Amino acid sequence: MADYQQAKVAFDALPPFAPLVPTTALPYLALVLLASTFGLAFYFTTLPKDSFPSRELAVASTASLLGGFGIVALFCSVGVYV
Repeated sequence: MADYQQAKVAFDALPPFAPLVPTTALPYLALVLLASTFGLAFYFTTLPKDSFPSRELAVASTASLLGGFGIVALFCSVGVYV
C-alpha cells in the first residue's frame, strides 16, 4: 500500500500534459499537409520515368509522410485523438 501512496504523490506532483502543437492549429496544419500531399501526388504523376527512380522515390516518400501526418492532424482536429 505504501508503493501506491508514493506513486499517487508522484503522479499528483507532475504538471498536466500540454501538447507541442496547440489544438486550435490542427485544422490548418491538416489542410496544409494534405494539400501538400495532393500537390506532390500530382507532381509524381508528371515525372519522367527513369531507369533508377531516385527522384520518384523521394517525391513519393515525402508525399506519403506528409499524408500520414496530415491524416493524424485531421483526426485529432475533429476529436479522434490517436
